Amino acid sequence: MEQSITTLPGRESTIDLLRETLSSRVREVIEELLQAELDEVLGAVRHERTGDRAGYRNGSYERQLVTEVGPTRLTVPRARVDDGTGKTREHQSEILPKYERRTRRVNDAILGCYIAGANSRRIRKALKPLLGTSQLSKSAISRVVIKLKAKFDEWMARELSDEGSLVLYLDGMHLPVRLARRVIRVPVQAVVGVRESGEKLLLSLRIAPSESTESWKGVVEDLRDRGLRAPQLLIADGNKGLLRAIRETWPLADIQRCTKHKLENLLGKAPKHCHDEIKRDYRDIVYADDLETAQKAYDSFCAKWSKLCAEVVTSLQEAGHDLLTFYRYPESQWKSLRTTNQIERLNGEFRRRTKTQGSFSNEKAALVLLWALVAFGQIQMRKIVGWKDMPDIAAMLNKAA
Repeated sequence: MEQSITTLPGRESTIDLLRETLSSRVREVIEELLQAELDEVLGAVRHERTGDRAGYRNGSYERQLVTEVGPTRLTVPRARVDDGTGKTREHQSEILPKYERRTRRVNDAILGCYIAGANSRRIRKALKPLLGTSQLSKSAISRVVIKLKAKFDEWMARELSDEGSLVLYLDGMHLPVRLARRVIRVPVQAVVGVRESGEKLLLSLRIAPSESTESWKGVVEDLRDRGLRAPQLLIADGNKGLLRAIRETWPLADIQRCTKHKLENLLGKAPKHCHDEIKRDYRDIVYADDLETAQKAYDSFCAKWSKLCAEVVTSLQEAGHDLLTFYRYPESQWKSLRTTNQIERLNGEFRRRTKTQGSFSNEKAALVLLWALVAFGQIQMRKIVGWKDMPDIAAMLNKAA
């Protein structure tokens, strides 16, 4: 008895068949949507005669749209619709704008590659199986990226009067950027705010020639000029320019010096064999049970180490009691408020996500990429520890006002 044998298509043929089937279905769905949209605009379906129709169909034309399953040729209906003045105008679809050549999800894929650190060449290579080569020119990718840059400009200029950030973290990091034909590491100044809900949000990103007072003053004054109300607490490292800028712009706000940075300063002033003992004594200050105990530990530290290593005490006293500010806040938040770790973790993610870049072609490219990593959810910031007690900080701010 003879058996019929069916030859199975190869893997590539199967994929091609599947792609063709999906493309056909996508085309049908889009064309159905375009027809339904036009029926609603005209107030009548095809060949229907009504007395209150708002125009008439006028044939169709073909155009190509790049979708998630590749380039697709569509038949787009044309029509003339009443413009409200007794004349007619050409119908413009809201589903498929006149100059749209890619669906939003395809544009999102291009942006995703860009945000991941890929340049135009890598984007074309990564998306070639999906989009083909005809729609992946460098200029096509650039147009999508230009839209991203425009959104960044809007974000940097947005009004902040309704943005109630009770706590601000301020810190800087360095990135390699090409400036004046040379690649140099430039400071990127970032500000993260904490809302009453405990949510953290990125408020500002700027590149400056240095971390001077004037440079940081430009950052905080820009926030103030865009309507950001004075926060209750600002947390920063020991950068003198930053601290001076904070005090000049928001003189009534509390300042918390990063206890982690200060410990590093102390260790840098002492011989290595003293480090473990300094750490133990310093922990008595920043991990005390309350403010009174911390102040006693602070005085004991100064009395002891002024005889053993005077430079260590000079460094500690430079920060003064700004190291102890967090003790005046709810105990549940001490872990979040005693250091700049909240923004340091963000900067660490920036470094990790950009280390494959080599260097950025210009300052704007660097800032847009960092912002996009947060804006598009590639980097997510969690609420601070003790966020449920944030209303207590709001009460402190209202009382001071």
